[in-house]
Amino acid sequence: MNLMTKLAILAANGRIARLVEDRILNEDQFKDVELTLFLRNSARLQDLANNPRVTLIEGDLNRAADVEKAIAGQDIVFNAVIDHDEGENRPTKNIIAAMKKRGVKRLILTNLLGIYDEVPGEFGRWNREFCFGGVVRDTNAAVVSDRLAEESGLDYTTLRLPWLNDRNEVKYSLTHRHDAFVGVSASRKSIADVVLQIVADPTVGSHDSLGIADPATDGLDRPVY
Repeated sequence: MNLMTKLAILAANGRIARLVEDRILNEDQFKDVELTLFLRNSARLQDLANNPRVTLIEGDLNRAADVEKAIAGQDIVFNAVIDHDEGENRPTKNIIAAMKKRGVKRLILTNLLGIYDEVPGEFGRWNREFCFGGVVRDTNAAVVSDRLAEESGLDYTTLRLPWLNDRNEVKYSLTHRHDAFVGVSASRKSIADVVLQIVADPTVGSHDSLGIADPATDGLDRPVY
């Protein structure tokens, strides 16, 4: 990277978000990335407040003006939290509207496995029951969030997260929009690595929905913690 890349991380105090931030601020390959970190209470990231590559912004994803303030002037936006705003999808709608208004194109959205009923076998049945009440409904907030991104005209990537663990490993495979999901679990470090792959090369996952999981967990009936 020769020019500074400006990355906004929304819900920036989440556990995956913190892993992304730590690597960006400490790995030489990301030395040309500047962070705008958006969260409800900036005191939670006070340890980063004096870093010259970090801007902290307080706000609420459900308030359009707050989201627009964080997105203005960015190159990439990473929403590090799943949109569970049933019936309204205010976070996703606010992000898309702000990006269009401010001319920001590259979007990374966090979502969850199963939004296409793409998870096979007994684990797929269990996950569908646990996450979607047995039916993957078109009105479910996570399902709608993905559809809004796909229809937005933005250069989006949906990240479909598996059941997460805190193992100290980066180990995953990727599946795409029309593939069966492979695996049941992965480490948070693995999810952070996918985000960083996109930051390093924004063509990765462009206009796609990526399923992420440790392939060694494929065929299991329940998550691996």
